[in-house]
Order: sequence, then C-alpha cells, then structure tokens
Amino acid sequence: MEIVNRVQQSDILVYNLSSLWDGAPVVELDLAPFLEAGLVLREKNFRRMVNEHAWARYAGKHVALCCTTDAIVPTWAYLLIASRLGQARSVAAGRRADAVDTYFARALEQEDWSRFQNRIVVIKGCGSDVVPRSAYVTAMRKLMPIARKVMYGEPCSAVPLYRR
Repeated sequence: MEIVNRVQQSDILVYNLSSLWDGAPVVELDLAPFLEAGLVLREKNFRRMVNEHAWARYAGKHVALCCTTDAIVPTWAYLLIASRLGQARSVAAGRRADAVDTYFARALEQEDWSRFQNRIVVIKGCGSDVVPRSAYVTAMRKLMPIARKVMYGEPCSAVPLYRR
C-alpha cells in the first residue's frame, strides 16, 4: 500500500511569516548614557558624545532607539541619533519588540498578496519565536479580502479562521 501525502497534494498554500525575517540581530541603543546622570540632556555634551560614539558597531543590525530612564528626551535627539545609523539595517523608536514589529509591518506592506487570490491559506503558526502577534493580525487582515479560506497552524491540523 502506497502512502499518499494528501496535504501536499491539496490546494492549500502555507504562509510562513518567519520567512520574512532577515535574521539580522536586533539591538537596543539606549540614549540614557548620552545624558547627564542619565536624565538631563545638555545639548553641547550630547552632541559631543554623539560625535565620539562608535557608530560602525550598528552596521547590518536592526536598532531600537530607547531611553531606559524617566528622562524627557526631545524628539530632535532621537533624530540626531538616527541620522548616525546609516549603516544599520533598520532603525525604530522603542524597545527590541518595537523594532521587530516595525520590521514586520514594513515587510507585510511590501508583500505581494495577489498570490493568495482565491486560495486556501494556512498561516503557519508553530515554531517561530521572532514573529510578533501584530504580524499575524496584519497578515489575517490582508488575506481576508482575497483568500478563499484562512486557517492557522499546520496544514494537517489547522484551525479555521475565515471563509469567504
């Protein structure tokens, strides 16, 4: 008796969100060390420290700009720091999770959704620790108007979510 993989022969298209991730490291760049006592921004000292900072260490990485103290940091300070991160793969305001969310939001906006037109789609949901929930929600919202059916999980044991 021949074993037949019916899932592989089916019309189901698996959408693996983790395949959008480029694998580059995500680092947080804390502005607190650029501030006096971690709390006060004195422009002259701030600009001096920015000029002396080793910016090359962020090349090829996703950078999250944050301030881990309760300092009130003006927006221009974040912009000045961002202007020095030209070699970074991406820059986002916030913590590590915010940088990952921003990355996936951009990737999902650039996705070619037409390949899912009138298809049965399973959003692969197991085995990824990098994909944020927001990416799954965005993918669902993008698939609903075009896919025939959307499920979550694995093709052999998917949870049905939407049917047109």
